[in-house]
Amino acid sequence: MLIDLQDASAPDKLDTGVCIAGAGAAGVALARSLMKRGHDVCLLEAGGMDFHQPTQDLYAGANVGMEYYELEHSRLRFFGGTTNIWGGRSVPLDALDFEQREWVPHSGWPIGLDDLKSYYRVAHNSLELGDYDYTQDMWDRLQLAPIDFDREEIIHQFWRFDAKEERFNSTQVGDLIAACNARIVLHANIVRVQADENARTIRQLKASTLERKQLIVRAQHFVLACGAIENARLLLISNDVESTGVGNASDQVGRYFMEHPHGRIAYIKTDDPAWFWAHYRKRYPQSGPPVAPALVASPSLQRSKGILNSAATFKIQRKPELGLGTSKKMYLNLKHNLSASQSNRRLWHLYRRVQDSLQRHLSMPLLRSATRLRGMELYLMARAEQAPNPASRVRLSDQCDALGCRRADLDWQLSELDKRSVLELARAVGREFKRLELGHLQTMPWLEDGTAAWPVDPTVGNHPIGGYHHMGTTRMSTSSATGVVDSNCTVHGYANLHIAGSSVFTTGGWANPTLTLLALTHRLADHIDRLL
Repeated sequence: MLIDLQDASAPDKLDTGVCIAGAGAAGVALARSLMKRGHDVCLLEAGGMDFHQPTQDLYAGANVGMEYYELEHSRLRFFGGTTNIWGGRSVPLDALDFEQREWVPHSGWPIGLDDLKSYYRVAHNSLELGDYDYTQDMWDRLQLAPIDFDREEIIHQFWRFDAKEERFNSTQVGDLIAACNARIVLHANIVRVQADENARTIRQLKASTLERKQLIVRAQHFVLACGAIENARLLLISNDVESTGVGNASDQVGRYFMEHPHGRIAYIKTDDPAWFWAHYRKRYPQSGPPVAPALVASPSLQRSKGILNSAATFKIQRKPELGLGTSKKMYLNLKHNLSASQSNRRLWHLYRRVQDSLQRHLSMPLLRSATRLRGMELYLMARAEQAPNPASRVRLSDQCDALGCRRADLDWQLSELDKRSVLELARAVGREFKRLELGHLQTMPWLEDGTAAWPVDPTVGNHPIGGYHHMGTTRMSTSSATGVVDSNCTVHGYANLHIAGSSVFTTGGWANPTLTLLALTHRLADHIDRLL
């Protein structure tokens, strides 16, 4: 059933088995899983079925730390959430990402990779990603030979790409709309997570339209699936019982905000720069989805150098001092300066399809000629892990939104370890290039300036700051002293409040978060099913 809270006939109270706030990838996947098991589900979406600027404006907030994307531009507030402009990159976290690494403060999940393996496969299959293979073995399937890096230094892993556009948007949920035990409520902006007077359970959620029409939802279990910034904000503004916010007695809510910072980390002088880009570009096997290789710091390199788990890719570009090219300007205009309306998203998807087609069919002679004529060079680009940092956090603003609730501000902070990790990764690639006589690698000066600063270079690529990967603000931990949710994604101290999505990540690895957040969501579905 579909309910629009803006309609005059919409109810002001609902009772359900499970109330899920947020209809992005996690919320839709969780609702679908519980609905199929026969549970009564209510899925609340703050926006409508498509983009609406006044609703999107509720996401505005200030960046009070490092330079970052405007907060209202880095996430979408309508059905399907930010997956409506998701590029589809999927890869699981590594086993080491879950472990407590003595050289990475605040690392160590209360679960391990083995706890997620079966759920990774469920998530993988739900995205129609073909064979479950993200390893070096993919080279054989592609009938290609990789660079023979010393695996004690650099290993290869592969992204797989979900080829379906806007998989979680409103056109893809006919099963939920038709189900007799599922209700989708649109324009239901959460304004309070209402705890009981003993701060042990959640009694109800309060939601409102922009016109201030109210809805109260009572349920046996509640799930916040609104993204890392919004999940933290909702807990923090719900402070009528716990003065610091729901689940925040130890001041952990909002802390440990993580991203995957991007950066140009090295220039590579080699005889044939076009070959490296072409050999490591996005690939299209005869069957299955597209794949792309990444150069990853090996576990042994991480341990020996005391660094994070970061990845790098080769990129052919003109010199950065020449500024952005026409194609990049067009992309950034589509992605950042135009609204995410349906017509503008179609333009963005078309642009991506054209770029993919060029990548797929560009011949080596033409690529080599273009590289020479345009003076393009080979660079190493980082997709870095960020160390969990309690000073990197979401805070409540002094400003209020149109619903009278305090906005979220982001104080994003990186550390010396984040920067040193990609420097050591670049040096490792350089050592291998020298050993294999492939060329000479020169690290970028900003990496060795002796500070933790991570400058923003708009010529790095389509996402010059980070991957829009918000993680860690309601992190998983063994106790409330060090995090917000337990190993089952249940808020410490609250038996019926759970959180879905990448805000529960204890560490972020280098992997794009969507596959992992879906795996955790399917695991949470099993947990709630057992409780019910």
